[in-house]
Amino acid sequence: MKDRKNAELDQATLRLIVATCAITYVSLVGFLPGLDVAKYQPIILYYAGFLVVSLILRQHIISYPGVFPVRRVLGMVHDYTGISVGLVVGGEATLPIFSVMVWVTLGNGMRFGSRYLAIAASLALLAILIIYQLTPYWQAQPFMVLMLVAVTILVPGYAHILLVRARQASEQATVANREKERFLAQASHDLRQPIHSIGMFTACLRASPLGEYERQLVDNIDRSLHNVSQLFRSILDIYTLDSGKVSAKSDVVNLGDMLNEIAQQNTAAARWAGVELRVRPCRRWVRVDTSLLATMVQNILSNALKYAPEHPVLIGMATMVQNILSNALKYAPEHPVLIGVRRHNGGLSISVHDQGRGIAAEHLPNVCDEFYRIRHVRDKDVEGVGLGLSIVKRLSQILNVQIAIDSRVDRGTTVTIHGLEEVSAPVQPVRRKPLGDSLLKGVRICLVEDDHNVLMATAALLERWGCEVQTARSAEGLITDCDIIVADYDLGTTANGLDCIERIRAARGWDVPALIVTGREVEVVLESMHGAEVSVLSKPLRPSELRLNLLSVRERRVNVP
Repeated sequence: MKDRKNAELDQATLRLIVATCAITYVSLVGFLPGLDVAKYQPIILYYAGFLVVSLILRQHIISYPGVFPVRRVLGMVHDYTGISVGLVVGGEATLPIFSVMVWVTLGNGMRFGSRYLAIAASLALLAILIIYQLTPYWQAQPFMVLMLVAVTILVPGYAHILLVRARQASEQATVANREKERFLAQASHDLRQPIHSIGMFTACLRASPLGEYERQLVDNIDRSLHNVSQLFRSILDIYTLDSGKVSAKSDVVNLGDMLNEIAQQNTAAARWAGVELRVRPCRRWVRVDTSLLATMVQNILSNALKYAPEHPVLIGMATMVQNILSNALKYAPEHPVLIGVRRHNGGLSISVHDQGRGIAAEHLPNVCDEFYRIRHVRDKDVEGVGLGLSIVKRLSQILNVQIAIDSRVDRGTTVTIHGLEEVSAPVQPVRRKPLGDSLLKGVRICLVEDDHNVLMATAALLERWGCEVQTARSAEGLITDCDIIVADYDLGTTANGLDCIERIRAARGWDVPALIVTGREVEVVLESMHGAEVSVLSKPLRPSELRLNLLSVRERRVNVP
């Protein structure tokens, strides 16, 4: 309460409003029967000067923000002096102005804390004493004065009790939130590890010579794991957004490349949903936070795959795009889904079209609310808890883009991201080559991971792709003769993944391409890197994402002179 950023400025603004009301009241009082207008003119003139001083004080607060105790106390003295002048000169008719004295006392206390409440109450009692000494009417009404003194003591006293309770409750809530954050951080790290390793082992199984029955079992495991990973990521996304740690970082990106990568990552999910996933060719470049945009599109696409089975789906941007795509896959199974880009109002828009069952008009205003799900009688069970479009909406506010949803029952749904800033292509844009597992054959990878299951699963998968894998569980005994480094971030108390990367780079004499795969929040890891040229990926990581990033850093290695 007392630490609110603009508390002093708010108090100064209200001072101007209350002073204006006081001038109006005193001006009207003079016209009441039996009262002399001339008696109240000095009050009006004084309050006009009071307004001028108040404006100067407010401007000082704007020009010099911050906590200045002397300025706050001078503001109180200014207020109580103005109130006292009105009560002394106006006599009985200006008694309602005493309510302003109560407001000033409580206002300073509630805005700035109990210490200022005590100072304000003391100044108010001093003002009452001075008014009593100077006003015959007050001297003739001792019980009225006693009542005003009681109000000036008891009301701030009770306010102090409330302030103490509010402060204690706030401190308890802060402690509880910190404990919750620590628990969620540890729980998310511990949950990411097994999900990540299961995904790696499943990919190894899929690449093995299996019979039809065994392959179907692996497919079911992979599908269930995908659903768990999607739910886990949605919960972590909401937690990260609630923490206020998400901010947009602009980058120039080729929309066509980004959408094709997202579609490639969702190939298996589209196959499970019976969806034909189409991406309309696009060569446009935009300035945007690629990661956040991809998440948005993924969530939208996921819903289309759920509810438009066996129908095509269309896609748009990375975190946003990922979420949109996720919705499309959920709610348009066995229907095609189309992803496209078009011009709109001077910018670019990304649209994901599905031909699923659609959304009734009465539900459209609520589909972006957290945990909002549309259920019908005898409806089929669909994975998820109703967070996808909520994440998309919140990310759109961070990216300063707009979300539009157009849907017709039994016709399908179109989710569009408007407001992307189109930019010119870089002078020498990187032209990506067709990517395949064979391009990783013979690549020497130093894999550093302290979790045994994750280490074995990742090593087995990399070897399946033809890589030569050198494993380590800590920074001790690292093999430096490698082409790419893949390291976990948390490796114990002696060193982390970034330390391992720096040691290998120092030994080799050049910046060996590196990936950090972490169970922590990516933002936390990025802050600790201080601009080091290392890609950071979040567990649980899909094998296709790992392969795509390995090929990307390998291409960077090939281009090194």
